[in-house]
Amino acid sequence: MGCALGTLGHRPGPKTYLSSRPAYVPLRQPAASENISLRLLLETYCPSLFSPFRPSRWLGHLQTFYAVVGDFSAVNTLAYDRRLLRVKDGGTLGIDFTPPISERVIPEDKPIIVVLHGLTGGSQESYVRNILSPAVAPLDRGGLGYRAVVVNFRGCAGVPLTSPQLYSSCHTDDLRQALLYISYRYPRAPLLGLGFSLGANVLTRYVAEEGEECRLTSACALACPWDLTENAYVLHGDWFHRCVYAERLGGNLRRLISRHVDSITKFPDSRLAQSLPELFSHKSLTLTQFDNLVTVHSGGTSPPFPFADAYDYYAHASSHKVLGDVRIPFLAINSDDDPIVKHIPVYETDNEWVVLVVTRGGGHMGWFESTGNGVRRWIQRPALEWFKATVEKIEAPQRPVRRIRSEGGWLVESGREHLGCRDVGEGGRIEGGNGQKDMLAGL
Repeated sequence: MGCALGTLGHRPGPKTYLSSRPAYVPLRQPAASENISLRLLLETYCPSLFSPFRPSRWLGHLQTFYAVVGDFSAVNTLAYDRRLLRVKDGGTLGIDFTPPISERVIPEDKPIIVVLHGLTGGSQESYVRNILSPAVAPLDRGGLGYRAVVVNFRGCAGVPLTSPQLYSSCHTDDLRQALLYISYRYPRAPLLGLGFSLGANVLTRYVAEEGEECRLTSACALACPWDLTENAYVLHGDWFHRCVYAERLGGNLRRLISRHVDSITKFPDSRLAQSLPELFSHKSLTLTQFDNLVTVHSGGTSPPFPFADAYDYYAHASSHKVLGDVRIPFLAINSDDDPIVKHIPVYETDNEWVVLVVTRGGGHMGWFESTGNGVRRWIQRPALEWFKATVEKIEAPQRPVRRIRSEGGWLVESGREHLGCRDVGEGGRIEGGNGQKDMLAGL
């Protein structure tokens, strides 16, 4: 990308990359006649991006390990109201709203942060709560006063698996249908996208695919994996990465499948059901082995599924190639020592809507820094500053989004009647501090 912003005054911060011709957006009242560039918006309203990030004295691996093994159960606790959303192909999504209606009533025009979690995570993950807890806290307690909705992928975080299809890095229709539901339920609320790791990849691809019709006002992608092919080579290239990362990621996915064996066997003719004997015959699986066995045929709809093999899927699903199609303010933050993400596309597009930030240190979804009161995640501040700037400081343009209507009990969009969703009931109250049994958190 064209211009690099490395410092502001005498305060060295993360490296910030944006186009040599950044987009201009109108300021809100009282200066509604003025436009502001994304560069000036960052410098004015996102000071964290230009202040030092001083990671706790850990290298990337230890930052990442702490994100996985640290006890965050009592930090940024949240509760959610879950709605179960059935989509037209028979799958089910868990849509978790916070704050719960029993705790506080939020005006219906308040901004909503729509969250996509990591590989096998959900709304209970500490990295999700780290940003959402202050985002939804009331103004008189120092929060933003927003609403948040976590879209839990099929089978994740206690969501039932009701079809033989899973999720993947390139399957964007589930997010598309979740946003259809959220937009219908809160038609006056600006929607802000937030994705972590795999969820960041899905978010990036969705934003690019929608272009001018995107339902989101802005988006923030954290620890996006970008080039999945390059990452796979690194994860499987030596003993350390293969055993410490590739096998643990593959193990998480296999444990996820094991929770839903009874549901999967209800579809005996599906490729997913037929893959179970081989899947469980292995003592351990790497991420690529799992993708070869399962994701390439069950990670989304046809087309583009099925894929010939995992690397064919990775080449298609990588998000760095689609950044040029983004048409909303888009911030992506990665760390330069992420042991899982090895390629950050800082020089591969000149899209005026895209801002790429690279921190020195932070690991994979860690970004831990020491304070006088212990350790905190630095990433919270720039993410919240970005959302506040893009929804409160500038006037979002009116976009030509597709019309929503009810058809035979389904919510559908004009021109996409093959997609649709319906609310199938409450999923109960979800306590955000409780982890998923037998699953490695933080990934």
